[in-house]
Amino acid sequence: MPVDRYNSLARTLHWILAILILFNLVLGFAHEALPKDWKVMPVHKSVGLTVMALTIGRVLWRFTRKAPPLPAAMPAWEKGAAHATHFAFYAFMLVMPLTGWIMSSAGSRPLNWFFLFDVPKFAVSKGDAIVGISGETHEILAFVWAALIVVHVLAALRHHFILKDSVLRRMI
Repeated sequence: MPVDRYNSLARTLHWILAILILFNLVLGFAHEALPKDWKVMPVHKSVGLTVMALTIGRVLWRFTRKAPPLPAAMPAWEKGAAHATHFAFYAFMLVMPLTGWIMSSAGSRPLNWFFLFDVPKFAVSKGDAIVGISGETHEILAFVWAALIVVHVLAALRHHFILKDSVLRRMI
């Protein structure tokens, strides 16, 4: 049975972003337990900035391309949940790096991209409300995002192994 799939660019971006996001969630959750000489947080920040840049490209690409259709037999509530989840993922891929960038801008250490070049900082200070809000948002959303990723993966596996439809095959 032929499957309407996302094109190769969309699939590549999906999997690169998935790997970067999972890696960054692990770094974020485990950074205090990891050795200090590993420079975990500068790498975490660089990966976050990379996710944001790739996401902007992905959003621009998405505005010019139509997604392959979901199975006609899929219930409307499930299609709505899929669209809401994808919208939330795009929001997370932009809000998480942005809140991290705001927090980093208030710090005394330079913000750079993989030790190659400096990234400009926002004009904020540690005591600014936006910095505190960004810190809380960044931490809370990390847990929410991790949970949503688990639901996303389980839903994809359900479609592939239980419902045996084309949902997962659209992205592989």
